[in-house]
Amino acid sequence: MKNGKLQVGIIGCGGIANQKHLPALKNQADKADMVAFCDILIDRAEKAAAEYGVEGAKVYEDYHELLADPEIDVVHVLTPNVAHCPITCDAFAAGKHVMCEKPMAHNTESAQKMMDAWKKSGKKFTIGYQNRFRVDTQTLHKACEAGEFGDIYFAKAHAIRRRAVPTWGVFPDKSKQGGGPLIDIGTHALDITLWCMNNYKPVSVMGSVFEKLGHSELATQGNMFGAWDPETYEVEDSAFGFIKFENGATIFLESAWAINMKDSREAACTLCGTKAGAEIVGAMSGGGASSGREYDLVVNGTYHGQLVEQNLSEGGTIAFFEGGSSEPKDIECEQWLNCIINDTEPVVKPEQAFVVTQILDAIYESARTGKEVLLNQ
Repeated sequence: MKNGKLQVGIIGCGGIANQKHLPALKNQADKADMVAFCDILIDRAEKAAAEYGVEGAKVYEDYHELLADPEIDVVHVLTPNVAHCPITCDAFAAGKHVMCEKPMAHNTESAQKMMDAWKKSGKKFTIGYQNRFRVDTQTLHKACEAGEFGDIYFAKAHAIRRRAVPTWGVFPDKSKQGGGPLIDIGTHALDITLWCMNNYKPVSVMGSVFEKLGHSELATQGNMFGAWDPETYEVEDSAFGFIKFENGATIFLESAWAINMKDSREAACTLCGTKAGAEIVGAMSGGGASSGREYDLVVNGTYHGQLVEQNLSEGGTIAFFEGGSSEPKDIECEQWLNCIINDTEPVVKPEQAFVVTQILDAIYESARTGKEVLLNQ
């Protein structure tokens, strides 16, 4: 630390950096300074440094040069998925704390290398699952911790977009991302579901992956982000997984950037327990829009023999951290910096993020082979 602040280096200055991490870190100026920026496109690093960096912030094209700076305490890895593993491992070897964007890695082998490097380093490590910090997700998690749903034995993880294929960056490039909607938005839905269930012992996975609409000129019509190029589209347009756990519980995961399905729901889940159930309803499926929030939480059960539903109060809040912004990206950033400063554990633990990657990888493998994939046997 320098002048009582963590010194932060940014590796990858593209969309997720500018939309989420850089503004969030700027709001934590009392805890951290952004002192170095790296991108393979040097003009992006220069722009980020000018807008968010401290005076004299350094700019690099080679991330190894950034990691060689002994004054940098923390690194945010904000690159395409396939680069997460080598950069994170090198950052730990250089003695840095690491915040890596989701998913942890594009496959289990790479995720395991990251876990090994982290354990050897003794540094802090977390993955960017900011949806855990929404009011509805926090409320649902607290209810699960209190046992209000009983034994949660079945769940759905929702990541469905009717037509919202991202048309910028490297999203359709399999060599850089490792996959499409499953690894991009399915990862958020699965993380929320596993976290609320507190169930990280999968035993088997069946998966189906489809490339039905991505190469269709007709399908590009009506896309939220404009038409994509079917000729350069290399990833799936939808994927589904059926996951069984050691205690007998089951999760059905659905993900799509483009599918002929009327209702859309993203970064959401449905939980079914022995005492009650609950579901997060997103604005795109007609729920959150009615309350003025992006997401609503609906709890269902019985009351004196009658079926009842209870909506999260419009004025409800969660006392997660006092003061500051209530935006998930800001809460995520604040707790991450605090866990380094106070030597506590981050909310998103590496072990949990590893299981998410392990399951996603197994869905892809099952789809390739047509067989069930056994885990942790």
